[in-house]
Amino acid sequence: EVQLVESGGAMVQPGESLKLSCVASGFAFSIYDMSWVRQAPGKGSEWVSGIKNDGGRTEYAGSVKGRFTISRDNAKNTLYLQMNSLKPEDTSLYYCATDMYGRGWRGQGTPVTVSS
Repeated sequence: EVQLVESGGAMVQPGESLKLSCVASGFAFSIYDMSWVRQAPGKGSEWVSGIKNDGGRTEYAGSVKGRFTISRDNAKNTLYLQMNSLKPEDTSLYYCATDMYGRGWRGQGTPVTVSS
């Protein structure tokens, strides 16, 4: 069974940092590209960042570039998102995601709230 379990979300103040984790199981994590997406209350999903299966290439949405860093540890089947200089507009439910077997997969999400 494919499972993606996110953690690390919290309520923080603007300017602070958080590191999200996503533990994958039930599939060969190391051969799949992975992404982080987010969905704010009442809004559609927004792609945040992606990383190639071997970690050799990363990409970011313009809204987070320079503040967020995606990484992965294939030995631990874990995806990370380091988020620095958080802003109120980063408030969202954050999901890790991938595409396999002809469909998209995501976890249950971890909430991030940035507020003073």
